[in-house]
Amino acid sequence: MAFVENEFYHVYNRGVDKRPIFVDQHDLQRLFQSLQEFNTLEPIGSIFENSFNKKKKKADSPLIQFIAYCLNPNHFHFILTPVAEHGIEKFMQRLGGYTKYFNERHSRSGSLFQGKFKANHIDSNEYLLHASVYVNLNYKVHKLKEKSNLFLSSWNEYMNNYSDSICSKDIILGQFKNRKDYVKFADSSLHSILERREMLSELENENISLGSPTSK
Repeated sequence: MAFVENEFYHVYNRGVDKRPIFVDQHDLQRLFQSLQEFNTLEPIGSIFENSFNKKKKKADSPLIQFIAYCLNPNHFHFILTPVAEHGIEKFMQRLGGYTKYFNERHSRSGSLFQGKFKANHIDSNEYLLHASVYVNLNYKVHKLKEKSNLFLSSWNEYMNNYSDSICSKDIILGQFKNRKDYVKFADSSLHSILERREMLSELENENISLGSPTSK
């Protein structure tokens, strides 16, 4: 896919064989800091070299804009728009450096993610609004417990005025009178998403129970 500057894209990937991409809070925070530090046109060193525990200011020359994100235990979802040439490709290539950290920390080798990242072009505003809900509340789509500390979502950024927010929230929130209106829209959209997933799951189970024709 050719990524066009200032267009919106749903970018996602999961762990190889659906394995975890982080196993504890340290991994999760490391991955989240990678989202911040790798988003720059400027040359960078490793996160360790940049002092992992030191808070970094936003990049002056970013590669991409974040609209929404959700880091789940075995996969991630982003809504991004490139603001530099080949911004998404460069950012995702840098993010792949997380694999080296993860492998060293957990004494493993090989790929962490299931091949190259996947991306869908968000080609309408309606699609963008619903995609923002799908990504912001993806932990609810997968029924993760809200008290769990093994996921991280931009939903909290949308609901609060965080000074260190990494998302350009106004692109979505600016289309609603206030946050309460977006919450109402999100609740309705999430309900539809969960209904569709349940219907597809039932159809899949029905097909399995009935069996499928064997090709000759």
